[in-house]
Amino acid sequence: MSAYDRIARLYDPWSVSVVEDVEFYVAEAVRSGGPVLELGVGTGRIAVPIAQAGIRIVGVDSSEGMLAVAREQAARAGVELDLRYGDLRDPPVDEEFALAVIPFRTLLHMQTDADRRTALAAVHSRLREGGRFVFDVFTPGADDIAETHGRWLEREPGIFERADWDEDARTLTLRVSGDGAEAELSLAWLPVEQWEALLAETGFVVEGIYGWFDRAPYAGHEDSIWVCRAV
Repeated sequence: MSAYDRIARLYDPWSVSVVEDVEFYVAEAVRSGGPVLELGVGTGRIAVPIAQAGIRIVGVDSSEGMLAVAREQAARAGVELDLRYGDLRDPPVDEEFALAVIPFRTLLHMQTDADRRTALAAVHSRLREGGRFVFDVFTPGADDIAETHGRWLEREPGIFERADWDEDARTLTLRVSGDGAEAELSLAWLPVEQWEALLAETGFVVEGIYGWFDRAPYAGHEDSIWVCRAV
C-alpha cells in the first residue's frame, strides 16, 4: 500500500493552497500539443486542468486511493483522464508522448541515484524524438529547515504536518495528519548541479531552469523548475 492511500481523501484539502504551478503546467501542455504523460498524477490537480484545455493526458500513480479521487475529480469536471496504476520508474504505457511532466516535487520520492536514473530513463524512453520533460523539485534553505524542523504545524484548518530534516543525508520525513488520517512520506533532495548531471546521463538537454512558476530565472533559491528536451 502506498502511504498516499492513507491520506487520499485528505490530500486535496491539505494542498488546497497549492495553485501557483497549475497555469505553468497547463501552458506547457498546450504548447506541446499533446499527448501528455503525467507521472505521479495524484488526485488530478494538474491533469484535470490540462484535460480541460483540450489536451489528451495519461496519468500514472502508485496509489489506488489517489487515482480513485482523480477519477471523481475528472467526472465532476466533465473531462476524460486516462489513469493507470503503476510506478513512475516503470510506467505502464507503451506510446510516445510530446511532453512528460512530474509536478509538485514528486521526483523527490526517489531515494537513490539508481532510482532517479531509472525514473529519468523511463521518461526518456516514452518521449517522442525531441519531446520535452518538465518537472519541479526543491533544495531546502536553512531558514525553512529552522522554522519547521521537528514541529507540528497546522497547514490548513485541522490538517497538520511535521517536517523532520536530515541535512547530512539530504532527506525529509514528512508526516501529515488530519480528519482521522495520517501518513509518513519520505523525500530526498539534491543540489541543482546533481540534477543537471543525472539529466545529462539519461539523455536530456536542459532548456531552462526557473526559480518559480512565473518563469523567473533560477537564482539559487529553494525551488527549481526544469524544462528539458530528450536527445
